[in-house]
Amino acid sequence: MAQKNTTREEDYSKWYNELVYRADLAEHSDVRGCMIIKPYGYAIWEKMKDLLDQRFKETGHSNAYFPLFIPKSYLSKEASHVEGFAKECAVVTHYRLKNAEDGSGVIVDPDAKLEEELIVRPTSETIIWNSYRNWIQSYRDLPILINQWANVVRWEMRTRLFLRTAEFLWQEGHTAHATKQEAIEEAEKMLDVYAEFAENCMAMPVIKGKKSESERFAGAEETYCIEAMMQDGKALQAGTSHFLGQNFAKAFDVKFADKEGKLEYVWATSWGVSTRLMGALIMTHSDDEGLVLPPILAPIQVVGVPIYRNEDELKAIDSKMARLAKELKELGITFKYDNDDNRRPGWKFAEYECKGVPIRLAMGPRDLEEGKVELARRDTKTKESKDFDGIAHYISALLVEIQNNLFVKAKTFGINNTRSVEHYDIFKKEIEKGGFIKAHWDGTKETEAKIKEETQATIRCIALDEPEEEGRCMVTGNPSPRRAIFAKAY
Repeated sequence: MAQKNTTREEDYSKWYNELVYRADLAEHSDVRGCMIIKPYGYAIWEKMKDLLDQRFKETGHSNAYFPLFIPKSYLSKEASHVEGFAKECAVVTHYRLKNAEDGSGVIVDPDAKLEEELIVRPTSETIIWNSYRNWIQSYRDLPILINQWANVVRWEMRTRLFLRTAEFLWQEGHTAHATKQEAIEEAEKMLDVYAEFAENCMAMPVIKGKKSESERFAGAEETYCIEAMMQDGKALQAGTSHFLGQNFAKAFDVKFADKEGKLEYVWATSWGVSTRLMGALIMTHSDDEGLVLPPILAPIQVVGVPIYRNEDELKAIDSKMARLAKELKELGITFKYDNDDNRRPGWKFAEYECKGVPIRLAMGPRDLEEGKVELARRDTKTKESKDFDGIAHYISALLVEIQNNLFVKAKTFGINNTRSVEHYDIFKKEIEKGGFIKAHWDGTKETEAKIKEETQATIRCIALDEPEEEGRCMVTGNPSPRRAIFAKAY
């Protein structure tokens, strides 16, 4: 008997881990804290990557690549930056192995110690700004708008596939500007790019906001973020964009001559999203039967499965599906026709449901006679019989409907699980129910730390669209100009 799948209600964390495996997205590797992204999971990431890369280029950015290894001295130049990442760094100390004299295997050659240790990049600000020092002399060299697609290493102790791993894939944008205002506008613009991608491609509603001082990126003057609500009511930081001020320019002595010939320090930003978006996608839409994918990100948008009794029926269905495949390709829709006779139709139905294919088509002998095809939607789990002629254009419109339906469903869930509270004792009870809590906070690190220690909730952001609203901090009673958004988070 097949093992019963864990449901979200039974154990949300276990449900998530099982789903990643069942949907063939990723698996743990033998290297502690690292993962293997399998072809189906990587196909989804490639779609994300391609759509984001298109948006970066449309906003004037170019891709480049910088080294994986960073000299330790570089990280020492920006004090708050190194402090923020020091406990997560993997360090290379030697450059050679040799065979052990006792024949037990290879050992590190003690004579091959590096003069200066190398850090496996946790992020690339330092090595990139060391390069920018050579690239920038005049205002004519600005702005520099660079992005790189890369892997980074942050030595996490508690890991979870996609959400938190020691090595992960991401993109990191690093830009240099002549003025403070240009840099701030860049950081805000890229936040908008992330939010638009999350909502229009991932069908995942997000809140755009600013982080509190305690939650800012190490070395940033301002961190902007998009926060999403998962189905268990926890928050997930889905992307960040940082205004770095002149901190890295001063640390690496990056100056430019302005139009009057005066030397000025450059203004900087950095911004990034990672394979953590895969975890966000899974937890925003999926159900107890498996993955649910927005059509825009689905590697297979439509699958066709034949149901037949003999070879003649199969040939007739094959012919119909071949015609449909051509029509769907012309509409830019990815279609898989699965006529593999090693698996029964019921097995295939369950497999493609688990993989989150948005639309499943089935055609049997009666459908052939009547010129029909059975169409099943993954998002609503409904089925209908449709005329085969003209089905391609119907599918095209239906994929748009499914995409919109997933967004509306997630948006409604977020609205229904966002509440405002005035008093700390009420807050403590409400935060245990999950969701986002809007509450007044006096702006101090001490109060923020107290709330985190006592409730495990953090300030996710101060929403950019949150209106000014005079109030009193729920903890101290001190004045507060607007509410912050609190939640337990991944």
